[in-house]
Amino acid sequence: MGDILGYARVSTGDQEVAGQTLRLEQAGAIRLFTDVKSGKSMDRPGLAELLRCARAGDTLAIVRLDRVAGGIAGNSQDASRAPDQPAQPRGTNRHQLGRRRAIFHVFGAIAHFDRRLISERTKDGIAAARVKRRKPGRQLLDMKKVEAAIKLIEAKTTPAEAAKLSLGRCTVYREMRRLGINRPA
Repeated sequence: MGDILGYARVSTGDQEVAGQTLRLEQAGAIRLFTDVKSGKSMDRPGLAELLRCARAGDTLAIVRLDRVAGGIAGNSQDASRAPDQPAQPRGTNRHQLGRRRAIFHVFGAIAHFDRRLISERTKDGIAAARVKRRKPGRQLLDMKKVEAAIKLIEAKTTPAEAAKLSLGRCTVYREMRRLGINRPA
């Protein structure tokens, strides 16, 4: 029996792999490989390193299949370097690397299809909003409301109370930081 190797991926630098790595360590992964890459990207150095290090009998531990599927399916050159042992999944999210790489291609195709569907739905929503003469995306701040909120805060009202002017509390705090106003004590 081989080692358990863990793979974690997040799409952007704003996201954390900590939750995934904790679960992988709890699953018994002795070595972790990570990437901060979009699911669209086939350039995944962490996954490539995992495939280079994997030996026959090693088990790949992942939190969700979509974290890895597209990378192996899209990079058949690295997939061909995976060990030639038959795949024998152990548990929901552990898969032995081996001859049955076709499953990764299937999951990669499903992940790609899902990304395309999400993209199409987003484009449809934007088009529908434009037909209704709405601007998609975050709306501009009403600066009169912001100014009123700042005046209330300067008059010793809490930011949470000032935010009830139909501004979000986070918006009020963001504008306070932008204007250099300290939080009230």
